[in-house]
Amino acid sequence: FHVHAGEIVGLLGRNGAGKTTALNLITGYFPPTEGTVRIGGKEMIADPRGCKRMIGYLPEKPPLYDEMTVEEYLLFVSELREVVKKANKKHVDEIIELCGLTEMRHRVIGNLSKGYRQRTGIAQALCGAPEILILDEPTVGLDPKQTVEMRELIRKLGESHTVLFSSHLLSEVQQLCSRVIILHEGRMIRSLELGKEQDNGM
Repeated sequence: FHVHAGEIVGLLGRNGAGKTTALNLITGYFPPTEGTVRIGGKEMIADPRGCKRMIGYLPEKPPLYDEMTVEEYLLFVSELREVVKKANKKHVDEIIELCGLTEMRHRVIGNLSKGYRQRTGIAQALCGAPEILILDEPTVGLDPKQTVEMRELIRKLGESHTVLFSSHLLSEVQQLCSRVIILHEGRMIRSLELGKEQDNGM
């Protein structure tokens, strides 16, 4: 399947349908046994560094360091993403504001609620200003209020990024996406866009 610039696309399927595996292949965590992953015209196998520069990734379990504050962690991640050192603080300030973390910036991550941990996970995906955001079940485990806030954040991020996220909730995908890709047993079985439907192979 293809995801075009500026789209918010949902990867929909039951637990075990292959959503996380697909995202791990796209982000370069797993090598494909066949087929090709291309990010912005570059092949992941041939140019993994170039591809990964374009991607911000939130795994289902965010890669957080519980002993660091939110600000310390994001400065660290931005340094890893090779943000110019003199611009790093301003870059992180903008991400903190965008993700609604201003009041939490000096809190230790280990003391954050699930909702704020998830926001911090999305914030780390934004470090380095990637063009593409890939989010694995970003609302899983959140309470109803946190879920609404997270969906609103994803919608906002979609205004300036290409977003691909996985979910097992049809209602969530319908609310947020311009297109839905349905997986079943590791295969794409439907691609739905603006009321149009395509079978796999078309």
